[in-house]
This record gives sequence, structure tokens and C-alpha cells, in this order.
Amino acid sequence: QVQFVESGGGSVHPGGSLKLSCTASGFDLDDGIGWFRQAPGKEREGVSCISINDGIIYYPDFMKNRATISRVNGRNTVNLEMRNLKPEDTAVYYCGRVQSGSYCRKYDRWGQGTQVTVSS
Repeated sequence: QVQFVESGGGSVHPGGSLKLSCTASGFDLDDGIGWFRQAPGKEREGVSCISINDGIIYYPDFMKNRATISRVNGRNTVNLEMRNLKPEDTAVYYCGRVQSGSYCRKYDRWGQGTQVTVSS
């Protein structure tokens, strides 16, 4: 059974940092795991993804140089460290399993999400 436990969301001021964590089970995380977000009234968008088996670490342009994704050695855990956060980063962030063959472009299972709010 595929399961996700997400943590680390919260409220920060612009320019602040947050670390999101996700512990997953029920699949091989080396196939691909990552984060996407969705804000009210907006399309879902990928934030970062890591696939050991495909040799991919992905960041969209809006997150390059502001985020670092990492796997915790020996654990089914993936961390996402975000810095220099902006109000437009406000959204619910979901940890998800990368859909096979999608090369970090799609997710087929995800957790309940964690809220990230950036405001002054």
C-alpha cells in the first residue's frame, strides 16, 4: 500500500526558509519521488523531483537556486529545503510518487499535502 507522511509546512515571511519532509512506503523511491504544489485557482505545478534510477534531479525555473531536494540515506524519506521564499510560493505542497516513464513530469499517487504560506 502506497503511503506518504508529510511534514514541515508552515508560515514564513518573504525571504524565509522552510524544510519539507516526506516519508513514503509501498514503492521503490529510487523510481522517482518529488513534490508538486497547488494554489487556489491555479494549476498544479511541479516543484522538485528526484529519480535515482532515471538519473534525474529536477527543478523548474521558478525554483532553481532556491530549493534543494535530497534523499535521506537508508530511509524512505525525501526532504525539500526551500529558501528565499516569495508570496507566490504560497500553496499546498504534496509529496508524490512519480508516474513510471514520466521523467518527473507526472505523479500518480500523493499524500494529503502540507500548507506553505509566505506573507509579511
